[in-house]
Amino acid sequence: MALFTLTIISQPVIAQTNTLSDSLAAFILTPPPPETPRINGPSIFGVRPNNPFLYRIPATGVRPMEFSVVGLPVALSVDSKTGQINGKLTEQGEFNVVLHARNAKGSDEKKFKIVVGENIALTPPMGWNSWNAYHAEVTGEDVINAAQAMVASKLIDHGWTYVNIDDAWQDKRGGKFNGIQPNEKFPDMQKMCDEIHEMGLKVGIYSGPWVTTYAGYVGGSANNPEGSWSPDFGKQDTIMEDGKKRRKRIHGKYCFSNNDARQWATWGIDYLKYDWNPKSSTPRETMEDFRGHSKLMADALRGSGRDIVFSYSNSMPYEWIEGQSEMYNCWRTTGDIKDNWQSMATKAFYIPIPKEQVDPVGPPSDKWAPHARPGHWNDPDMMVLGIVNFGGKQHPTRLTPDEQYLHMTQWCMASAPLLLGCDLNQLDEFTLSLITNDEVLAINQDMLGKQATIASNERNKLLVYVKDLEDGAKAVALYNLDKESATVTANWSDLNVSGKQIVRDLWRQKNLGTFDTKFETKVNPHGVVLVKIGNEKTL
Repeated sequence: MALFTLTIISQPVIAQTNTLSDSLAAFILTPPPPETPRINGPSIFGVRPNNPFLYRIPATGVRPMEFSVVGLPVALSVDSKTGQINGKLTEQGEFNVVLHARNAKGSDEKKFKIVVGENIALTPPMGWNSWNAYHAEVTGEDVINAAQAMVASKLIDHGWTYVNIDDAWQDKRGGKFNGIQPNEKFPDMQKMCDEIHEMGLKVGIYSGPWVTTYAGYVGGSANNPEGSWSPDFGKQDTIMEDGKKRRKRIHGKYCFSNNDARQWATWGIDYLKYDWNPKSSTPRETMEDFRGHSKLMADALRGSGRDIVFSYSNSMPYEWIEGQSEMYNCWRTTGDIKDNWQSMATKAFYIPIPKEQVDPVGPPSDKWAPHARPGHWNDPDMMVLGIVNFGGKQHPTRLTPDEQYLHMTQWCMASAPLLLGCDLNQLDEFTLSLITNDEVLAINQDMLGKQATIASNERNKLLVYVKDLEDGAKAVALYNLDKESATVTANWSDLNVSGKQIVRDLWRQKNLGTFDTKFETKVNPHGVVLVKIGNEKTL
């Protein structure tokens, strides 16, 4: 029996800055990508019949690079210089193709399945959202800058795709469809979307079914058939609750889902964050109410003529998920995340993490895992990595380096949407190393679409999670929620494997050896070791 102990560099207390310091550089584990082509991203892509096909082959390696696709349906074409695939497929079915990339250093190929049907987002969406960087101050210029930064930083070559606008873009209704129009901060929404699409990226937008959104802007319903709205609505419609005055969160008598969906499709929107909480509506919604509001927008998006990812926010009632999950591509399972250990870990493991107490309250929960599947994903909220904005001022995330590794690892293990909430124009090398490790991202993008579950739990502090992968291997994350370093053990009996297994460190992208019966390693406080366990074919 071989026994391997991995010791991660012990974590000093460091002063985090906007630039990469020597102390932070010591925490980089991800090797740089090779100069030869390496095709990244998912192995599967879903599109609905008769809707535009938009997929850019993500690949690292020196440029120029030449792309081609063997077996591509005649209705689709690939740009040999950018790897952008466009066109339109009219009939349901599946196409097994092979993606190719070549440069002066070498070549790479990848099997890829195109599925034409009702399901989209067959792997979790990867992208960026404006809220945790700019809040309600976001402008069209900020969004364009974020898209340009996603290209310049080469995030696009690792599969990062969506550039999403959150709340505060809305003005009054109007235009051809009487849809919500952009305010003065977004002077030309059509042009902005076109520019982002030309970069090979996709665009997201924000709305909700209440008369007024959380930030006090125009919502998806109104109490008059014209949908006219005034900012005074948010000030006038208030109630007293628990001794406090708060805005009424009401659904108007008239719904404008179709108007808005047609407007978004015309602009070229690819993702909708639909934000409201049924348990804070006035009056409180029933499950039937919630399902009804969800279905109105789901049907509107489906009939818009464009594939628009439908993402629900926030705090999906767990007892209602059975009646909602088929309509949404992803749904928030939690409240809003903050850039601290307590908030992040609570959302990562679905257990309360008290501020002044290391022991979680109760054991971690797998309750959401059965609902995750291709096209439908549990969403524990955005990533709080890099330079974020909480408290009205941008600052480096308050998570320690080990906590950031845990954060990224568990979101990938959970098959969660990966939406960065940072300022993409201030990415340092450490943050880039966290979000461009293609072997780690592949765990998130695995086409089997399984969410990791708990394999073992020691004192609610030392956790082992396991995730089945499409190639027959398993991803295994060994977590330490304690304040002190500890040895964490993954026993084969807990992982449902037997015999000799090759173990590969995914963050360091190197094999650790062949092991029998178990793998154990030292893990830093609030840290993780992520490995893949399999055989020579899968590793």
